[in-house]
Amino acid sequence: MCFDLDSQPPIQPLHGSDAHGELLTLTSADGTRFAAYRAHADSTRRTGAGIVILPDVRGLYQFYKDLAMRFAEAGVEAIAIDYFGRTAGLTARDDAFEFWPHVQQTKAAQIRDDVAAALAQLRSEPNPPVAYFTVGFCFGGGNSFQQAANNLGLAGVIGFYGPPAREGRDGSPSPLARAGQMKGAVLGLFGGADESISAADIQRFDAALTQAGVEHEFITYPGAPHSFFDRKYEQFASESADSWARTLAFIAAHTPADA
Repeated sequence: MCFDLDSQPPIQPLHGSDAHGELLTLTSADGTRFAAYRAHADSTRRTGAGIVILPDVRGLYQFYKDLAMRFAEAGVEAIAIDYFGRTAGLTARDDAFEFWPHVQQTKAAQIRDDVAAALAQLRSEPNPPVAYFTVGFCFGGGNSFQQAANNLGLAGVIGFYGPPAREGRDGSPSPLARAGQMKGAVLGLFGGADESISAADIQRFDAALTQAGVEHEFITYPGAPHSFFDRKYEQFASESADSWARTLAFIAAHTPADA
């Protein structure tokens, strides 16, 4: 797993912002109702971008609600989703939630449909974004990479320490195996001391995307561990700040300038 339940994104809240959030229940293509958190962008900073946030293995807990608000304060419309509506319903993702049995039942096609439902929510609202992205962390990072191959109309996908060569728990192909199907741009952010993702796998993904003609950028932070993007990791504050700046720059670079 990535973050502790009491972890916080390593980004200070923007005081005085009128960004605001709300809990939603969305409905996927198979009729499943699942939890989401919608953060509405600061009205003075709207960038024209919208993003779907894919959490780590514990689903929609407070870290990702906070992160959605940080995106909204930066002018990006955001929705963080939960993965486990089919197996755990709408229950809270707190200390009592035993997530692993639910993670093991996830299916790539269902996650794709849940992402599509979140994108549909953004597209259905007044004054919708003009460019759409996903971002994910660990389990969510790999799933974020996957969305580039799912024909969802995304301008780009971002993965923080998402495993590029790992198959889905349902046996679905890895992001690496789907590189030739990917559309839009890809940003990968990795820790050099992450024992769960090898430099060789990152290099293979890099080569496959290059061969497929997919615009991409991979950054590896030497000495940074898995889940370095956490306010508790004060020794990796510069890596966190850089990765956040790169994320916002990536979104800006792939959002029409006149949005």
